[in-house]
Amino acid sequence: MGMSIEGGCLCGAVRYRATAPPVSRSICHCRSCRRASGAPSVAWSTFHVNSLVFSRGMPVRYRSSPQVMRTFCGVCGTQLTYRHDDDVDSIDITTATLDAPEQFPPTKEIWIEHKLPWERANEAMRHYPRTSTG
Repeated sequence: MGMSIEGGCLCGAVRYRATAPPVSRSICHCRSCRRASGAPSVAWSTFHVNSLVFSRGMPVRYRSSPQVMRTFCGVCGTQLTYRHDDDVDSIDITTATLDAPEQFPPTKEIWIEHKLPWERANEAMRHYPRTSTG
């Protein structure tokens, strides 16, 4: 039987399931993620796009910049996903929306150059000034 990783929004209107483990896990400090979430940073788990299905409801899509599509629950507003047009094979899920986020701790921090000065970096993780892929 295959792996199933599940999660969803605060109100339960949107639920999703991933059938493979994440390929990457990070904490992002970029301004865009901060604004979209209303938090000083966001933990993301990156999955192959083909392994993710929405099992209840469909999130609302929002193009937050010319190359980025984000989704959120249209009922409660929970931020759910991030996709960059340059990486059509992957989708980022907000780790905190997973049913068991403790099983997917981040391994790196990205966009450190945008980190708020009062938020501490986790010295046990790798740090990248911007993305870890470019």
